[in-house]
Amino acid sequence: MALVKAGIVVLDCAEPEKLAEFYKGLLDTEETDANANLVEITGAAGTRLAIRRDANATPPSWPRPESSLQAHLEFLVEDLDEAERRIVGLGGRALETRGAHGPLEERQYADPAGHSFTLRLRPSTAPKQE
Repeated sequence: MALVKAGIVVLDCAEPEKLAEFYKGLLDTEETDANANLVEITGAAGTRLAIRRDANATPPSWPRPESSLQAHLEFLVEDLDEAERRIVGLGGRALETRGAHGPLEERQYADPAGHSFTLRLRPSTAPKQE
């Protein structure tokens, strides 16, 4: 029997209520728990995320090395372009969305507080065509 039943990713930022709005919009969910210093949300697919108040939080600088990657999230999506439009509409920003030869299979973004995350195409379940 597993000792740990579930995990949750916790992001620190100065204004957790505002950052929770971004992730609630991205994950199509509502908050499941909140207090003065923490907002927890659970996405429809079971993704659990909490945003904790830290008045001294500084955004990660990824991809620059100083205070680089403090945490990294990956979300599987079926349409990168549609997901990108939603992220920008919610206040996120692109870090790296296209390579020299067209769309990548994954794209990097930052949420409104500066935490980086990746959108990755969900692997196709269709048989490979030769």
